[in-house]
Amino acid sequence: MNSKEDKDLSRLCIHTITTKPWQIEEAAKNFAEAGVEGITVWRDALEGRNIKLTGKLLREHDLTIVSLCRGGFFPAKDLNKRKLAIDDNRRAIDEAVELGTSMIVLVCGADPSQPLEESRKQIRDGIAAILPEAAVAGVKLAIEPLHPMYADTRSAINTLAQANDLAEGLNSPSVGVAIDVYHVWWDPSLEKEIKRCGANGNLLAFHICDWKVPTSDLLLDRTLMGEGCIPIKQIRSLVEAAGFTGFNEVEIFSTEYWKYDQAEFLKKIITAYKEHS
Repeated sequence: MNSKEDKDLSRLCIHTITTKPWQIEEAAKNFAEAGVEGITVWRDALEGRNIKLTGKLLREHDLTIVSLCRGGFFPAKDLNKRKLAIDDNRRAIDEAVELGTSMIVLVCGADPSQPLEESRKQIRDGIAAILPEAAVAGVKLAIEPLHPMYADTRSAINTLAQANDLAEGLNSPSVGVAIDVYHVWWDPSLEKEIKRCGANGNLLAFHICDWKVPTSDLLLDRTLMGEGCIPIKQIRSLVEAAGFTGFNEVEIFSTEYWKYDQAEFLKKIITAYKEHS
């Protein structure tokens, strides 16, 4: 059977950051040859490139461009910094259009010099400011709640409930939520909030990896599905029961796996996906 006919991989997407040592052209070729059907592009992978031509290349490899990562980082005590963040998010919308994807994942940001409540207000205001452009461009904004350990600088949106509140408050078909198991697996309200997210039609993206035990680095020590303690299959079943039919996106930040031969790492990703996702 040709790898492209392997239905086990028909919903597998891999983020460019997962195989960071590969240039995007190399990742596209290797993902496609392995039977991977989706790719999420991190903006750093587009630096120095013609974005429109890069999108064309990805489609020529029969890859669905699931989303662009990342927008966000709205909060700042300094007004000028907030304006710069909004400008950068508008550029991200333009990049998504050029690339040929209809979704941007938002890592919302936080400023440790101000209360979390103020950062959350600035996040709401920032998303509201770019919503008109996103709507006209046909680009959806997926709010990704991050684990509370990142509440200092990376995101003041730390639970799925907060992300749901924000998406519902903005009340736009251009806004929804991205669920990453690494950030939400610990949440006792997870099942209820996944159902809520699905019932409102706000579930836009689903990211997978695993939580290594013990973890040596809270950012750069994620691991392959099945090598940690996250109940990935259980969470995936909840997400699918809530109506999600999109891609399962492998997003792994790992200094250890970035040292590997990336072709061997890709084989490990596919095996782990089939066995543990």
